[in-house]
Amino acid sequence: MKYDRILHTSLMIWMTLFSVQNIKAQKIDTDSLLTVITNNMKNAHPDYKLNIQRALLGKKTAPDYLDFYLALGRNYDLTNAKDSARYYYNYVIEKNPKYQEAFIYLINLNIDEKKYDEGITVANKAIELYPDEKVYRLKRIAFYSLQNDTENEAKYLKSIKAKFPNDPEIQQLLYELYSQINMDRVGVYYNYTTISRDGIGPWHLGSVDYLRQRSWGSLIGKVSYAKRLSANSVMTSGLQFEAESYLFAKRNNYSYIDVAYSQDNAFPKLRLGYSYFHNFNKGWEADLGVRYILMNDDSDVKTLNIGLGKYFGSYWVNLRSYIQSEGTSLTLTSRYYYKTKFDYITLIAGYGTSPDDKTRSADYESRLSLKSYRLSAGFFKLIKSHYIAGFMITDNEQEYTANKFQTELDFAFLLQYKF
Repeated sequence: MKYDRILHTSLMIWMTLFSVQNIKAQKIDTDSLLTVITNNMKNAHPDYKLNIQRALLGKKTAPDYLDFYLALGRNYDLTNAKDSARYYYNYVIEKNPKYQEAFIYLINLNIDEKKYDEGITVANKAIELYPDEKVYRLKRIAFYSLQNDTENEAKYLKSIKAKFPNDPEIQQLLYELYSQINMDRVGVYYNYTTISRDGIGPWHLGSVDYLRQRSWGSLIGKVSYAKRLSANSVMTSGLQFEAESYLFAKRNNYSYIDVAYSQDNAFPKLRLGYSYFHNFNKGWEADLGVRYILMNDDSDVKTLNIGLGKYFGSYWVNLRSYIQSEGTSLTLTSRYYYKTKFDYITLIAGYGTSPDDKTRSADYESRLSLKSYRLSAGFFKLIKSHYIAGFMITDNEQEYTANKFQTELDFAFLLQYKF
C-alpha cells in the first residue's frame, strides 16, 4: 500500500513536470514562429503566402497573441488581399490600441484604396490616443490634400505648427509628405529677359511640362523653346527635350536625376545632372551631386555641387556651391511657406554662373570665368485647390568683358494645373 502511494505520487509529479515543459515548449515555439515570420518579411524575396499560413497557425496556437493578427494583416496587405488586411488591422486596434503600427498600416491602406473619409477617422482616433505623435497629424493633412480640401488642409497645417512650434523637423516632414502624395500636374512656363546693352536681347524662354508623382517619387517631362534676339533679328532659336526625376530610395534619402538634349544652338547639346540628398535630424538636409554640360562645339564642363539646407519653422534656407576648374559659384535660397507646399515666398542670391540656371545654359561655358551677381524674388500660390501660379523677378549683373557689366532682368511666369 505504501509502495502504491509512492508510485502514485511519483507519477503525478512526472505528469506535472511534463505538462509544464509542454507549455514552455509551446510558448517557445510560438515566439520562434513569430520570429521566423518577421525575419522572412525582411528578406529580399519574402514568401507572403507562407507567412500567412505560419501566422494562421500561430493564431490558432495562441489566440490572444495579437502580433500574429498584425502579421496576418501586413502579409495580406502585401498580397493585395485588402479586405483581409483591413479586418486584421481593425481587430488589433479594437483589442489593443497600443499597437501603433496597426494604425499606420490601416491609414496607409486607406490612402491606397482612396478611402479618405475612413482614413481621417482612423487618423483622428490615433491623434486622440497619441497626441504627441507627429506622424498621425501629417497623415491627416495628406488625406485632405488628396481630396483637394485646401480649407481643412490649411487648418491642420496651422494646427500642427502650433502644436510643435519649435520643432524644426515639421516643415521638412511636410515637404516629404507632399513629395510622395499621388498627384499629376501639367504646366506652362515663360521667361522674358531684357539686357541693358544696346542691340542685345530680348530673350524668350517658354516650356510645357507634365509631372507624375507617386509614392516612389516623381517623373517630369518637359519641352522648351528659346528665341534670342539681337538688333531686332533672331540670333538663335530652338527646342530642348528634358526629363527630370526625384526618386525615394528609403526614409531620409532621395535622388534627383536630370537629362536634357537639344540639336539647336539656343541650348547645350546635352545636359546631365545627379544629386543625392540626405535628411538629418532637426531639419538639416545635405546634398552631393555632379553636373555635366556638353556644348554645341563639343566642349564640355564638369561640375561638383555640394549643398546644405535647414528648416526653421516655416522657413527653409539652402546654400549650394558649384565647383569647377574655373572657380566656384554659390547660390543661397530661402523660402517662407505661408500655407501649403505650393504657397511660398522665395528670395535667392547668387554669385557666379550656375549650371542649374536654365535661362543662361547656352552661355554657361563662356561665362565661367566671368563675374556675375544675381538676386531673385518670387511669389507662388495655390488657387482654388487645383491651380498653381507663380511669378519671379531676377536681376543678374553679368560681366561681359573685364570689369564691364550688363544688367539682365528676368520676368518669369508659371501656371500649373494639378489633379
